[in-house]
Amino acid sequence: MLGILRQKVGCGGFPASILGHSLQRIQPAVSMLPRRFSSTGKEMTVRDALNSALDEEMSANPKVFLMGEEVGEYQGAYKISKGLLEKYGPERVLDTPITEAGFTGIGVGAAYYGLRPVVEFMTFNFSMQAIDHIINSAAKSNYMSSGQISVPIVFRGPNGAAAGVGAQHSQCYAAWYASCPGLKVLTPYSSEDARGLLKAAIRDPDPVIFLENELLYGESFPVSAEALDSSFCVPIGKAKIEREGKHVTITAFSKMVGYALQAAEILSKEGISAEVINLRSIRPLDRNTINASVRKTNRLVTVEEGFPQHGVGAEICASVVEESFGYLDAPVERIAGADVPMPYAANLERMAVPQVEDIVRAAKRACYRAVPMAATA
Repeated sequence: MLGILRQKVGCGGFPASILGHSLQRIQPAVSMLPRRFSSTGKEMTVRDALNSALDEEMSANPKVFLMGEEVGEYQGAYKISKGLLEKYGPERVLDTPITEAGFTGIGVGAAYYGLRPVVEFMTFNFSMQAIDHIINSAAKSNYMSSGQISVPIVFRGPNGAAAGVGAQHSQCYAAWYASCPGLKVLTPYSSEDARGLLKAAIRDPDPVIFLENELLYGESFPVSAEALDSSFCVPIGKAKIEREGKHVTITAFSKMVGYALQAAEILSKEGISAEVINLRSIRPLDRNTINASVRKTNRLVTVEEGFPQHGVGAEICASVVEESFGYLDAPVERIAGADVPMPYAANLERMAVPQVEDIVRAAKRACYRAVPMAATA
């Protein structure tokens, strides 16, 4: 029965032909993202970066294993695990039934006994089926056992909006999981982020939520010689300044980093120098880098795909108000997804997620280059 389902169903429970069409429809917009990285002339897709990180960590540590739906014979719904079953065998690359609650619980139990599971969700929306194991079993066990039980497990998969997959498959879980003590929450943007952060997550002694983005899998980014080394690792909890500026700080994570860089390029042509911070880690959050930037630019725009209420941007705003309020020369601007379930219609879907022009307008308001929204209401 599972084999029949695999033939008929694509990623997230949608037919593969429909999903492929949706990705093709949105791909041109993503490929316009600016590139600002140290480079050896070599490029790597985010998909290959994740695959190589898994491969190297599984090779280095026999306790690391991968489990999830279609990760083995099908080589992953997004081909992240391509070649791993052939190399490491079915004992370390485990195809599971369509039961997130079941295989997530097995993964947490394996971590209790010292193994290092990497649990793949075909989409993080499906992690809601397993949220009790993630929150109550994985996140809290180290504290409740007075440090006697470590839970070195990674939960990874695509997060946030894709294209035309509706309200139940488009949610961003960054703020959901970042609110829980005991978890670490990582959100890579580039290939170096994906490769270095996944390695760090697998080596970490605590449970890590690793939020990828479906629309970035096929994107190529330049990678440095350092990033190609098997020992490469990106420190958890450290943000990256993707572009330096002096007039306004823009914080973003995952796909929104690319949008923020596009907005910064547009703003530069109008005399506004924007500093773009790639958060990379949502919990722990690099408050020092954010506040240092705001104290330099005196203005802040936060960008995220998730819902605005109780979001990542709200937490950043609170941190800046608490630590750097006296440095602010303008109200903080928050750009987030619309406070509604994700529409299915393509035109409404675009209106429900932040766009480059939204970031540009917010930065102009912060710099008093535009009429405030309240004045036009």
